[in-house]
Amino acid sequence: MATKRFVRRGVSKFYFLPSVADLAAGPTRIELDAGADLTPEIADVAGWMLENASAATPDMSSTFEKSIPGLDSAADSSFTFYEPEDVPEGDGDVDVDVLLVKGTEGFVVILRRGDKPASPSMDTFPTRVKSKGAEYSATNDPARTVASFSITEEPSLDKPVPAAAA
Repeated sequence: MATKRFVRRGVSKFYFLPSVADLAAGPTRIELDAGADLTPEIADVAGWMLENASAATPDMSSTFEKSIPGLDSAADSSFTFYEPEDVPEGDGDVDVDVLLVKGTEGFVVILRRGDKPASPSMDTFPTRVKSKGAEYSATNDPARTVASFSITEEPSLDKPVPAAAA
């Protein structure tokens, strides 16, 4: 049977959380609900995955250079946001200029398959904002801001999405 395929846009959810008590288990529903939903502000996503540098294991019996899995590292990761012309007080929108100041530590949580309780598709990345700046363009592009992140610890991947509050 073929896998039912989908497009992430309109399904995946992206959050920024100030804290997560148990990184290995992933955030609770209370922690997730207390975070900022970045999803409607995001214009583009880059990175947010582990990479592995293979370690070469050559030997003199072959001209083929074999390798084994080596050290893991996090890909350079960023979000590109639409920049608002003005952010009125109390409108409910996330103000990334306030939330994601350079040096801010927190957790980026990605619900890859959407907010579907028990789905093993929640990834949690401990982060620090390493830079944030405006993109400039003389073309007919909307104003955008890019926030780049350092992944500060090994992320927690493929955890079940917590159940919705009763």
